[in-house]
Amino acid sequence: MERTFLMLKPDAIQRGLVGEIIKRFETKGFTLVGLKLLSVSRELAEKHYQVHRERPFFQGLVEFIISSPVVAMVWEGEGVIASARKIIGATNPLNSEPGTIRGDYGINVGRNLIHGSDAPETALGEIALWFKPEELSSWELTNKPWIIE
Repeated sequence: MERTFLMLKPDAIQRGLVGEIIKRFETKGFTLVGLKLLSVSRELAEKHYQVHRERPFFQGLVEFIISSPVVAMVWEGEGVIASARKIIGATNPLNSEPGTIRGDYGINVGRNLIHGSDAPETALGEIALWFKPEELSSWELTNKPWIIE
């Protein structure tokens, strides 16, 4: 079963959207296997966004992520990475379809509420960066036969 990493950014926390966003993934039928609220260290933020280190927005992004708590999550399910990306919407909320998280709640690219892994390799690295193996639970939804054939 595939896993992905999702992070609710400080703007989602400050706006009280945690429950609403989590509900979208639960309703879809994915299994939550890891969840924690944490204040992000500068070191962790810089590691997470290292791919953007040379970009002009890197420092602002790091400052934003460490400005308020985030919710780090690991979700499991068939096709969860691609599906989560569709539920999340385009990086720029102005380009996100209505019905997506960013399309419904996002205002601009600098405050786009949520991060989601973009590929299986990225998901593995991000999960390992944010969670210890013992912080993840393996369990089965009791309604799984009604969700997956």
